[in-house]
Amino acid sequence: MNLFPAIDIVGGKAVRLFKGDYNQMTVYHDNPVEVALDFKAQGAKYMHLVDLEGAKSGETPNLETVRKLKEAFGGFVEVGGGIRSMEVIHRYLSMGIDRVILGTAAVENPAFLEEAVRVYGDKIAVGVDIKDGFVAIKGWQETSSLEAFSFLRHLQALGVTTVICTDISKDGAMQGTNLALYQKMQSELKMQIVASGGVSTLSDVANLNSYGLYGAIIGKAYYTKAFLLKDALEVAK
Repeated sequence: MNLFPAIDIVGGKAVRLFKGDYNQMTVYHDNPVEVALDFKAQGAKYMHLVDLEGAKSGETPNLETVRKLKEAFGGFVEVGGGIRSMEVIHRYLSMGIDRVILGTAAVENPAFLEEAVRVYGDKIAVGVDIKDGFVAIKGWQETSSLEAFSFLRHLQALGVTTVICTDISKDGAMQGTNLALYQKMQSELKMQIVASGGVSTLSDVANLNSYGLYGAIIGKAYYTKAFLLKDALEVAK
């Protein structure tokens, strides 16, 4: 299983939100490049970036920060947060980003999602954020009427190869991840599933790995030193 240590960006800084609440934000590092270099030093080959300001605005206010992070890290980098046009996808991919993650736009603009998958194939992932069984959008500030598994099956039919699924109730809470949800996804879907939200112990990593998942995102657990990233990478092997 591939581990994706994460950097959430606001104002060029590495931050974390509690359950997606912008009013409950902790700044963990003023210089995220140092975080990316630490990921690399501990052996990470993949990195997950989210422009939290972009998620709200649909713009790319942290584009330069993302560019610096990719250059410093050197490995596989995926980016999400406010990617709602072909132009923004092109902007990220042309500067060397390996995969972009569509969220709100995948729900609200099906034609855009279809075009993105047709043009860019497996360089497009979809972030499916789940709240009480339904898909949440706009930086988790709204819950849509889409039932999560119906939407996931729809994405699979469209040719989406990778989905990043977050159980919002678990995110940033450090109370473990939703193992039953990811086990069900892995058994019912034929996509690359990335687990996100609440991966807070090495046993979470071991359990997700045992299901055969493609990947898992390590967020708050890294910043609070709940475990060492290098130890998690060893467990994920």
